[in-house]
Amino acid sequence: MLWQGQARMTPTTFPRLTELEDGLPCISGSEAAVEAATRGGRPVALGRTPFSLERVDAAFAVALHMHQPLVLEDGPLETAPVVGNLEYMMRRSHVHGMHDAPVFARCYERMATLVPELVAAGRHPRVMLDYSGELLFGLRQMGRGDILDSLRRLTEDARYVPCVEWLGTLWGHAVVSSTPGRDLGLHLRAWQHHFAAVLGWEALGRVRGFSPPEMQLPNHPDVCFAYVTALRAHGYRWLLVQEHTVEELDGRALGERHLPRRLVARSSRGEEASITALVKTQGSDTKLVGQMQPLGEARSLSPRSLAGQRVPPLVTQIADGENGGVMMNEFPDAYRQAFGALSTEGVVGMNGMEYLELLEAAGIDEGDFAPIEPRHQHAIWQRVAGDVTPERVAGAIETLRRENPGFDLGGGSWTAESSWVRGYGDVLDPMNELSARFHAKLDAGAERSSRAYRAALFHLLATETSCYRYWGQGRFTDYARELCRRGRALVDAAAP
Repeated sequence: MLWQGQARMTPTTFPRLTELEDGLPCISGSEAAVEAATRGGRPVALGRTPFSLERVDAAFAVALHMHQPLVLEDGPLETAPVVGNLEYMMRRSHVHGMHDAPVFARCYERMATLVPELVAAGRHPRVMLDYSGELLFGLRQMGRGDILDSLRRLTEDARYVPCVEWLGTLWGHAVVSSTPGRDLGLHLRAWQHHFAAVLGWEALGRVRGFSPPEMQLPNHPDVCFAYVTALRAHGYRWLLVQEHTVEELDGRALGERHLPRRLVARSSRGEEASITALVKTQGSDTKLVGQMQPLGEARSLSPRSLAGQRVPPLVTQIADGENGGVMMNEFPDAYRQAFGALSTEGVVGMNGMEYLELLEAAGIDEGDFAPIEPRHQHAIWQRVAGDVTPERVAGAIETLRRENPGFDLGGGSWTAESSWVRGYGDVLDPMNELSARFHAKLDAGAERSSRAYRAALFHLLATETSCYRYWGQGRFTDYARELCRRGRALVDAAAP
């Protein structure tokens, strides 16, 4: 069957994309085709999955997040070439702190070995993969097309398609709460362009889940509303959320974490948007995934009731796929052992969309999932008297800030301790200026397939990566300011 509002994909109707042209990645220029691809296609799992809800007691899903930022080569900042951080590290792998670069490269490719190995043994491995656009670009730029070719074989081969679910993300690994809202659509479409160029249109048509950079969920009413609206507009049906970034509608800490929830975003004008959320529980991400703890947790669970039906709970975890000794060294054997011991009954591994499609085939859809909201929303709406207006919401927020100095609308992420805003005015100010200039001068009339537009867009998206703030003051913030300077010059040169 086809999902409502979707048409069957016809690959011959889609243009051939050039992944790397004039030194720039494919990030714009085929908007109509990308729109069609992300609205089309058959269900990604039904007809392929060996699982049925009746025979499964509990399930677990693991996702691997892969990212390397773009950096500038050593030398004068004004003329230094832009390269991927992996390439930068590779050239200096003799230096402590960069010696893991060859291992990182193997980590980016190894699922293309692990999955076929288990399939050949008659097993049913499952994994969700999230690769940032900057990493895809950096791998090609540094000549590691062999890694991308391995990922393409893993993605195209019919034997492995049921095993691997690709998750979408923001091209430049931008944190939503500190990224200009007008740029979210640019990141979403850029990643979809780039992914289609690397792994094909059919693969893009199967991308329905979203993996937020830094697991960040905005909690300002208008920012979250714009975010959820953008996700739905770009074809996404579900996203990952971190347990402590959401709350029940009455403000309590999250209760049910192992069934899908419906994330509700409400704007300061009273508008509502929602999307299915799979909850990533708290804990040491790399250790949990690296040692396959989600399987152990799933074994402690039993079927639940949802919409009057018996359904298996789902334990969901995501971790960096390359960082840390556990992921580098322990994960491959733990993954082999876990899936080598599982069948299609009892406790199984599933991917997110596979699980949701099985529920939907049983007549359970998003409307049946219990609603949740970003943290602090209950406190805001309690203090908004009468009709919801921007003025009343702003007044409620100001009151909450006076009453509680710890009240924060900077959003939540994988760690509650990191702020993506405080202390980074020297980066955010030029970033916001570049964004405003880009939209003022290039939104109308610019040819999105032109090199001038793509170069300006590339610099805008690159400046917004979380890494330029996560690593603190120093060379990474210097990179951000220099890329902003170059971006402004490119926008001015490209302006009609």
